[in-house]
Amino acid sequence: MAVNLLGAYQPGTTLLHRMPAGWKLVALAVLSLLTVVLRSAATSGAVLALAVLLLVVARARPATVFGNVRGLLIVLALLAAYQSWQRGPEHAFTVVGALAALVLLATVLTITTSVDELLDTITAALQPFRRIGVDPERVALAFALMIRGVPTTLEIASETRQAALGRGLDRNPRAYLTPMVIRVVAHARATGEALHARGISDDRSDPTD
Repeated sequence: MAVNLLGAYQPGTTLLHRMPAGWKLVALAVLSLLTVVLRSAATSGAVLALAVLLLVVARARPATVFGNVRGLLIVLALLAAYQSWQRGPEHAFTVVGALAALVLLATVLTITTSVDELLDTITAALQPFRRIGVDPERVALAFALMIRGVPTTLEIASETRQAALGRGLDRNPRAYLTPMVIRVVAHARATGEALHARGISDDRSDPTD
């Protein structure tokens, strides 16, 4: 059974759903590298167009895509305004367009690949490194915690912001940031305690042994 950690996986039978997760990870890495190396407005526009095309091919639901990127819209808008002021509109599009394109490409990956398949692929790819001390299962667990942590943090931020708005304190950053940080830290501690309870913790030995 698929473990839907991201809350974004959208089962389907499209070409992208049938493509092995390893190929999709490699394609994402190559496109990310090309976007950085060939940094230009034309490259950002081309990758952005490709990302939108792949979303159409994957039959992504608009609500799912919007849910994935809405937390970044304000950041992208502020970054675009700052880059336009500092370096001009073309440079702003190069930077923000590339960032938006990579987020959309990552969305294509997450909506067409279950987390189970993704983690199995990472674990298999890391098997050759076991001989030099790498624990593939532990790396896959860290990856799962990371990708689960991103939407959880965004969800906590949204809930905290709504609570601040409800109290009429939306103009007070402390009323928003302080409880959000406390809740994020509490969630991290709870996750650590849950892992420790299951016997998953540091391998540091007791120096008194």
